[in-house]
Amino acid sequence: MFKQKVTNLLQEVLEEESSLFLISKEIKAGNKIVIVIDGDTGVTLSDCMKVSRHIEHNLDREEEDFSLEVLSSGISEGITHIRQYKKNVGRKLEVIIEDNSKVEGTLVVADDEKIKLQWKAREPKPIGKGKVTVQKEQEIPYKNIVKAKVMVTF
Repeated sequence: MFKQKVTNLLQEVLEEESSLFLISKEIKAGNKIVIVIDGDTGVTLSDCMKVSRHIEHNLDREEEDFSLEVLSSGISEGITHIRQYKKNVGRKLEVIIEDNSKVEGTLVVADDEKIKLQWKAREPKPIGKGKVTVQKEQEIPYKNIVKAKVMVTF
């Protein structure tokens, strides 16, 4: 009952704020609620407060005691949803695919089935000595992605 009420309240506020979406929701022992959200244009402190207040103000602590944390998805957590890929077009990603190979490149396309990464690589010249820089790209279906994260460069 309590878990369902939390889920319903969360759905309500996310429908109200359509640019926000759920990354994860956990209700741990002792009714410790941990909600991680992301947004198409990022997440502000105000967004976290809005979600937190909507849930907290509609639950009765007299009926059921609880604690509530609403967090924004951090860069270290990786990408798990299609909407996160779409919002990160133009950024550099590190993607691990099914065969445990790693692909690093700039995310240039993110549609509903796959992503496309582009990068530059140095390869031997077809004729003669030396190397030449070539533009590479790879399409990766979401179902083949084991892990993906945004790479921060300074």
